Amino acid sequence: MSNPKTIYLSLGSNLGNKMYNLQSAVFKISESIGKVLAISNVYESVSWGFESDDFLNICIAIKSNLSPTEVLKEIHTIEQNLGRIRGEVINGYLPRSIDIDILYYDYEIIDTETLTIPHPTLQERLFVLKPLSDIAPQFYHPILNKDTRNLIQMSRDKSGVKRTSFRIYKTRELLLSKLNFIAIEGNIGAGKTTLAEKISEDFNAKLILERFADNPFLPKFYKDPVRFAFPLEMSFLAERYQQFSDDTSQFDLFKSFMVGDYDIFKSLIFAKVTLQEDEFKIYRKVFNFMHKEVKKPGLYVYLYQNTERLLENIKKRDREYEQNIPPDYLEKINRGYLDFIKSAPDHNTLIIDISNLDFVKNSEDYCIILDKIIKHTLSVKN
Repeated sequence: MSNPKTIYLSLGSNLGNKMYNLQSAVFKISESIGKVLAISNVYESVSWGFESDDFLNICIAIKSNLSPTEVLKEIHTIEQNLGRIRGEVINGYLPRSIDIDILYYDYEIIDTETLTIPHPTLQERLFVLKPLSDIAPQFYHPILNKDTRNLIQMSRDKSGVKRTSFRIYKTRELLLSKLNFIAIEGNIGAGKTTLAEKISEDFNAKLILERFADNPFLPKFYKDPVRFAFPLEMSFLAERYQQFSDDTSQFDLFKSFMVGDYDIFKSLIFAKVTLQEDEFKIYRKVFNFMHKEVKKPGLYVYLYQNTERLLENIKKRDREYEQNIPPDYLEKINRGYLDFIKSAPDHNTLIIDISNLDFVKNSEDYCIILDKIIKHTLSVKN
């Protein structure tokens, strides 16, 4: 079809991670049916027509070139992919991970064996009308000749429908942008730089990378850790503080958010592993002063890899000064990160075990990581 139509859809979920189900459905609708123009607030409602967990409901407006039949086919595919099982019903209804209904297809009237538009009972359901009024308050029902506000006034539905503080986003980029700054952390060779680069490229984020390749103390430290640990950690701290402060303070109007392959807190983690007790006490005083001044990440992602995989990755990237890193040193760093995460409840932290994932070679593994970030982000109150 050459003339795109405005389509209104109702989405509901009352099984599993309901917010994640709704958000995933919106992303898939955008990818397979048409551009999402508007999204209502998220409403909570009691199960309509049967007893079950409460629903979360939204309405969305989209623009699409697909025919009504094609839209319905894509909706069924999306529902199936998101785990909806069309099984035994309860008085004509059943719980569902996702339920998507076509409310309006522009002002067209369709009545076939498989599809009725406008939706035949939309005027009876406040859990449809309330969110619909957020995005189409003056849209007229082509048969009843009443707009959404009038339909709400006429409705006899007395079931409880209340607006929540949750929010669904049109795109992944918009969802991630609410975090403002994502710090990707991990052990040596975990892949944090590669993941930060991919997220930056795919979602229009300002990329913040740690710059330390020419640190003169690093090769010396790997040869003689006791002698060069303190100057190495102090130089790293000074470099990270200056770089981090400069990079995170310069807002880019053309980018949606920031993503980096480090957080300045890593300085304390590495220092605790490498320094003697008296050295670490001095170091921590300097660190605490600096840490108060820097930007904190909206999400701290820790990529966990087992030591065997870390050593394989270190060997592949072939940095000469890294080739003799002992396994126990990597294990200490891993423990240091995990101890930090446990002791920092104020941080919005997500641990992702990527020991069995290869997000560089396998796009599905990359999608798994993104999915975990999105699911975690939705679980944090908007």
